[in-house]
Amino acid sequence: MSRLAGLTPAETRPLSPSLLGHLQMMRADHWVKNVFVLPGILVALMFDPSRATLGLVVAVVLGLVATCLVTSSNYVLNEVLDAPFDRLHPTKQHRPVPSGRVSIPLAYAQWLALGITGVGVAGLVSAPLAFVMGALWVMGLVYNVPPIRSKDLPYVDVLSEAVNNPLRMLAGWFMVNPTGLLPGSLLLSYWMVGAYFMAIKRWAELRHFADARQAAGYRKSFAFYSEERLLVSITFYGSAAMLFLGAFIMRYRLELILAFPLVALVMAVYLSLAFKHDSAAQSPEKLIREPALMAAVIVCSAVIAILLFVDIPFLFRVFAPTAPIQYGR
Repeated sequence: MSRLAGLTPAETRPLSPSLLGHLQMMRADHWVKNVFVLPGILVALMFDPSRATLGLVVAVVLGLVATCLVTSSNYVLNEVLDAPFDRLHPTKQHRPVPSGRVSIPLAYAQWLALGITGVGVAGLVSAPLAFVMGALWVMGLVYNVPPIRSKDLPYVDVLSEAVNNPLRMLAGWFMVNPTGLLPGSLLLSYWMVGAYFMAIKRWAELRHFADARQAAGYRKSFAFYSEERLLVSITFYGSAAMLFLGAFIMRYRLELILAFPLVALVMAVYLSLAFKHDSAAQSPEKLIREPALMAAVIVCSAVIAILLFVDIPFLFRVFAPTAPIQYGR
């Protein structure tokens, strides 16, 4: 029998890096997350439909390429710095760095090259988009690099990672409109939605570990978190997201109120996934394989896209104020 029999994958890692390992570090399967730029594009077009030109197609393509490059740069840095912790995870120990399929010096060069190229491509579209891509890249440093390394801090880990959500929305907006600015209520709602999803991911991860010490060894914040604390935070983030979304809807686009039940359905279905064994909520790139979630997302997205551009005057009569409004109090 081979000497390697019975050893864990981390202990049987190959002795030399590979091109495939470096490509896998970029996590192209995670690029699906960049779909979060699309609402920014649609909202910008809602405010100014005249910007829907052929040139916009080029700007969106370049913007998406830039976003994918910058996020891949962050993934590379994340994997290099997280390798000691990933070796303690039952599945993440198979990633390229912890399994020894990556040259660390080349990985750092790859991280810089992807980030610089991504910001440069964004600059071809507009200066504001390049700034947002730079901010997205910096958040990768905040999240991963000591002494800040926000991913080790309870609650701060979720909130700092979720900042990428409004940054992606701003990226979509600046692909269309490089001079205006998104309403703050919508950005806050998008931030809280991201925090909601991330807290569910943390909860699913924590439930995956049978041993609390092993969980804390994999992720330092798990020394503080409990299932109860994470569930309470999930409730907070979900409630805040809907309150800020309601503020945006009532001020800027009342028609979107009809999509509220569908948004709530997507959030409920997503939460239900976290209860499953080896939940897809731990690995968002696997969510596309969840038919109930994908059906809810597709229907909800289609309805929102329609309501952004179809006026329904009747709603203004239904939701007209019926109580006296007193100003100056």
